Amino acid sequence: MTLTLIGSPKTRAFRAMWLLEELGLPYTHIAALPQSAEVRAHNPAGKVPVLLVGDQAITDSAAILTYLCDREARFTHPPGTLARAAQDSLTHLLLDEFDAVLWTAARHSFVLPQDMRLPAIKVSLKSEFAANAARLSARLTGPFLMGDAMTLPDILLTHCLRWAANAQFPDPGPVLTDYFARMTARPAYLRAMGG
Repeated sequence: MTLTLIGSPKTRAFRAMWLLEELGLPYTHIAALPQSAEVRAHNPAGKVPVLLVGDQAITDSAAILTYLCDREARFTHPPGTLARAAQDSLTHLLLDEFDAVLWTAARHSFVLPQDMRLPAIKVSLKSEFAANAARLSARLTGPFLMGDAMTLPDILLTHCLRWAANAQFPDPGPVLTDYFARMTARPAYLRAMGG
C-alpha cells in the first residue's frame, strides 16, 4: 500500500519522516501546515502528522511510529515481550516528561490566543525539563536509550531535544548533548532534514 505523510517537517511530522527514511520505505510527503484543508480532510482536529496507508488515515506521531515499527518489525521489540514493555514505558515517559512540557511552552508562546497565554509558566517548564533531562541522562548506559539498538523512543527524544534547543530551553547536559550529536549525524536523519 502507498504511504503518504502529511505535515510540515517543522512539526512532529518530522518524526515520521525520519523513521520512513530509516526504514527505507517509499512515501509521498505533503508539507501541509496544521489546520490546513489538506490536513482537515483526514483529521478533523487539523493536527499533524497524518499518515495515509492507502486511503486509511493514522493520526498522532507516536501512533504512526508504532504502526511503522510494528509493520516492519524494526526499531522496536516484539509486542508482548518484557523488552517491549520497557520500550513502551520509555515512550510514554518521553511523551509525558519531554513532549508535553515542550508543547505546553509552545501553547503559551504562540499557539493559544494572546489573552490566554501565561508566559511566566515557561520558567517552571524549563526547570521541569532540566530535571527530567538529568534523570534520563542517568539512565542512558548505551549508545541508544534501550542499549545497543536504536528504537522508536530514540526518534522521540532526538526530536524533543531539537525542539528544546529551538525553544531556548536549558542545555540538557553533556550526556544528552553527546547523544543528540550522534543521533543527528545519522544519514536518515540528515535525509529527513533535507526533505
